[in-house]
Amino acid sequence: MKLLMAAMINLPLLFLLYVVTVHQTPWPFTLLLFSFLSASPFLLRYWLVPGGFAWRNHHVYSPHLRGPVGWPLLGTLPQMGPLAHRKLANMAASLGATRLMAFSLGTTRVIISSHPDTAREILSGPSFSDRPIKESARSLMFERAIGFAPSGEYWRHLRRLAANHMFSPRRISSLEPLRRRVADEMVAEVNKGMKEKGFVVLRGVLQKGSLSNILESVFGGCVLHKEELGLMVKEGYELIAMSNWEDYFPLGFLDFHGVKRRCHKLSNNVRNLVGQIVKERQKCGNNQTQNGGNDLLGALLTLPKEDQLSDSDMVAVLWEMIFRGTDTVVILLEWIMARMVLHQDIQAKVQQEIDAVIGNRHGNVQDSDLPNLPYLQAVVKEVLRMHPPGPLLSWARLATHDVHVGKTFVPAGTTAMVNMWAITHDPFIWKDPWTFRPERFIEEEDVPIMGSDLRLAPFGSGRRVCPGKALGLATVQLWLARLLHCFRWLPTTQHVDLSGTLRLSLEMTKPLTCQVVPRTTDM
Repeated sequence: MKLLMAAMINLPLLFLLYVVTVHQTPWPFTLLLFSFLSASPFLLRYWLVPGGFAWRNHHVYSPHLRGPVGWPLLGTLPQMGPLAHRKLANMAASLGATRLMAFSLGTTRVIISSHPDTAREILSGPSFSDRPIKESARSLMFERAIGFAPSGEYWRHLRRLAANHMFSPRRISSLEPLRRRVADEMVAEVNKGMKEKGFVVLRGVLQKGSLSNILESVFGGCVLHKEELGLMVKEGYELIAMSNWEDYFPLGFLDFHGVKRRCHKLSNNVRNLVGQIVKERQKCGNNQTQNGGNDLLGALLTLPKEDQLSDSDMVAVLWEMIFRGTDTVVILLEWIMARMVLHQDIQAKVQQEIDAVIGNRHGNVQDSDLPNLPYLQAVVKEVLRMHPPGPLLSWARLATHDVHVGKTFVPAGTTAMVNMWAITHDPFIWKDPWTFRPERFIEEEDVPIMGSDLRLAPFGSGRRVCPGKALGLATVQLWLARLLHCFRWLPTTQHVDLSGTLRLSLEMTKPLTCQVVPRTTDM
C-alpha cells in the first residue's frame, strides 16, 4: 500500500512533464491539470483502505480488519447483484477474512461474517439488536412490524404477540385443516396441468396455494380480494429487491427508478385495502370467519385492551405477515422438488418412507405423521443447506454502539451481515459441501436448523430469529409429503437448471417444469 501511494505521488509530476514537452499544452490548462493530479493521491488515500471508501475514517481503529478496496465512492456496490452471496464468499476466502470482512456499499460501512463463531456474535449479541432499514422498506410500513421495528417496548410487545398468538404451537396445530385443504387444491392443480399441457410449471401451483394459505390464515375464509392482494405482494417484492442508490448515498435525486414514489403508492393501496378489511371485521363483531376463529386478524381484535394495536400498526403487522409468508414457502419447496426430480433415488427413498408410515390407512399425510419421517426432514435440511432461501439471512443487523467482534473494533452505525451460504458451503465445516446428500443428517450428525447451531441457521438466530420458522417448516414438510405421496416427479425434455438468482430471496433462475405420474389410486 505504501509503495502504491508513493507511486501515486510521483505520477502527477511525470505525467505533467510528458504533457508539457510532447503536446505543448497552454499554461492555464497545464496548471489546472497539475492541481488535479497533485490532489489525486490525497483523494485516493480515502479510498485505498481495507474495506473501501466508507471505512476511510475508521480503518485506523480496526487494524486487523480486512476487506476489498472496491471502487471509488461506490465500494462493492457493483458486485451486489444476483450472485452477491457467491462473490462475497469468494472475496472473504481470497482475503483470508472468512471470520470477518469489511466492505463499503457507497457511504455505508458493512461487515460480513462467513464463519459460525463470528456469526453468533453478530446474531446473538445485544449490540446488533436493530436492523438497518431501506427507504423502500420504511415506505412499505415495515418499520412498524416485527421485522424492522427498532428494539424497544413496541418491538418486545410484537414479539410477545408473535409467540403467544401468531406462531404458538396451539395456533400452528389449529391451522392444519387449512394446510391440508390447500394441499388438496394443489394436487388438483397438478393433475389439471398434466391433463391440459402434459407438464407442470410447479412455481405457479405453489404460489397460488401459498397465497390462499397465508391469506386465509391471516383474514379467515372470507377473503374477497385475493387477486388484488397477490398483485400487491408481487409488486412489493419487486420494489424491495430493486437497487436504489438513495439507500447508499444521502441524495434524494438518485432514485432513478422512482422506487420511493411507487412504494408510497403501494403502501397507500395496502392501507386502504387491509384497513377496509379490518374495519369490516370490527363492524361485524369479529364473527366473519370460516377458519374456526383461528385467523390472525380475529386473534388481534380479541386481545385484551392493554395489548391491542392501533389500526395503523395492525395494518402494518398483517401486511408483513402476508408479504413475508407467501413466497418463502414457495421458494423452498421449488428447490426441494427440483432436487427430487434430479435425484430419483432420493425421491424413491422418501416415498418408501411415507408409504411405510401411512400403510393401509385410508387418507393422506397428516401433521402427526411428520415426526415419523426423518428422511423427509433430512431432505428439507439438505436443501436449506445447499440452497438457503436467505443466503445473506435476508435482513442485516445494525451496530447500535461501538463493539468488538472477536478482536476487531466495529464502530456504531455499521451494517452487519452473515453469509449463511458461505458457511454451508465451507469444506472446513461440511464434508463434501457441494454434494447433495441428506444422509449426512442421519448417519453423521443431526444438525439443528432452528438457530442454536450457526453451522446451519437458515432462519437466523438470536433475538431477531424468524418468528414464523416453525409454521413455515410445518407447511413445507406437510405439502412436500403430500406431493411426493401422490405423484412420482419426472424431468421433462428441458434440463433442470439449478442456478439461483438472489433478489429478496434466493430463487431458482428458471421455474421448475416437470411431469408427474400418479402413485395413488385416488388420482
